[in-house]
Amino acid sequence: MSARKWSVTLAALVAVGAAAYAVQPSVFDPILRLWKAENAAAQKKGPPPRVIPVEVVTAVEREVPVRIEALGTVTPIASVAIKARLESVITEVHFRDGAMVRAGDLLFTLDSRQLEAEIKRVEAVIAGAVAQQEQAERDVERLGELVKKNAATQVQLNNAQTQVNIASALAGSNRATLENLKVQLDWTRIRAPISGRISQANVKVGNFVRPADTAPLATINQVQPVYVSFGLPQRQLPDLRKALAAETATVQAIIPGDTRVASGQVTMIENTVDPTTGMVLVRATMDNKDDLLWPGTLVNTQVILRNENAVVVPSPAVQVSQAGSYVFVVENGVAKVRKVTVGRTMDMQSMITDGLKNGETVVRDGQLQLVDGSRVAPRGQTKPGA
Repeated sequence: MSARKWSVTLAALVAVGAAAYAVQPSVFDPILRLWKAENAAAQKKGPPPRVIPVEVVTAVEREVPVRIEALGTVTPIASVAIKARLESVITEVHFRDGAMVRAGDLLFTLDSRQLEAEIKRVEAVIAGAVAQQEQAERDVERLGELVKKNAATQVQLNNAQTQVNIASALAGSNRATLENLKVQLDWTRIRAPISGRISQANVKVGNFVRPADTAPLATINQVQPVYVSFGLPQRQLPDLRKALAAETATVQAIIPGDTRVASGQVTMIENTVDPTTGMVLVRATMDNKDDLLWPGTLVNTQVILRNENAVVVPSPAVQVSQAGSYVFVVENGVAKVRKVTVGRTMDMQSMITDGLKNGETVVRDGQLQLVDGSRVAPRGQTKPGA
């Protein structure tokens, strides 16, 4: 059927209905009254309330650490620059660059031929002095017998005794020289004074070295254990001192880009606060058994003072307004505004000290569409930290 025929038919039906209503209006009155009543009730009731989907989480009371975070630096406990004590030539290098060495390990060997020859010469002088002393002692013994028999004078005996003393002094002097030469000979074998990780060798076989050289032959840093030094504001000093007295102050060092954590203890607080910055230097000792901490590295340090119980919710659940912090608490499908007090924030978790109880459900995501009393459709209810 064409559109024109439909229009003609509809107009005819309307005309028939109007004529029927004009003839008998009472037939249509109940229907009209019912339609008007339903329309008025719908307008009075308004549109159905909007249900807003939100992500919720359960507030949990648990033990959480009281922690201070700071930027620290790894420093070796001991660092030794290896230098030569003699003017000589390097004949051998006994370590691999960057290797771990132990105290007493042989590092460098210097040319010792000149010292060895000098030692032999002094030993010969000592032997001659000892022989002269023995001869002089025999002369003293012989002259002593002759003096008793008046066959020799006392002067001759005294001169013989003087020769004994001279030979003894010459032998003693050369023995001291020999000891000094042996010490210098020991210096030709340079050993590690401490255990640690050694740097690259700054000299090679054939290089001439001397005590006046400014650059060391190599450097050894002690890395097991190792220090981590960092600064803290003076307002945190009382809590740190209390924790140190209670032996609860532990330190964790985290290297950016590494998932491992090094642990240690606070072992020193500087005895003065820097008046220009208001910071105090704190030092922790780390075992560093796995060589995680490298001298000179910047690390994120976390000083754990103690553990406390608190109600924990994810930080995105806490909103901030001019009146303070608040959360949306969900009860029977309705979100209500609840004012809370946040003690501190750690690892995207907020510790609530007032306004929230263990087990209550709060909105974690979707607060922008909520007002006090909004109906919500919760989804994904989890515990904090999950």
